[in-house]
Amino acid sequence: MFASAGEGIWDNGAACGRQYQVRCISAPTPRTCIPGQLIQIKIVDRAQSSNSRPSMPGTSMVLSTIAFQAIANASASFINIEFQQV
Repeated sequence: MFASAGEGIWDNGAACGRQYQVRCISAPTPRTCIPGQLIQIKIVDRAQSSNSRPSMPGTSMVLSTIAFQAIANASASFINIEFQQV
C-alpha cells in the first residue's frame, strides 16, 4: 500500500520510501472509518494538491485506493487520519 505526501511530510523528497502506520480517526459522514483497522503504507510520491484542508499545514497524505479502502468506506471523499512513522 502506498501514498503521496503533502509538503509538511515530503521534506524535499527525504520522505520518499518512508513507511507509516495509518488509521482513520474521523470523517464528515458517521461510520466511515473501519474500526480497528491499521495499515502500513510507503510514501512513493509528492502530493501536488489536495482538496481537503489538513489539521496542520502541509500534513496531507493522498492514499492509494487500496490503502484508503482498507481503513474507510470507499464512498467517502476524505477522512482524517492518524499516522506514525515506522
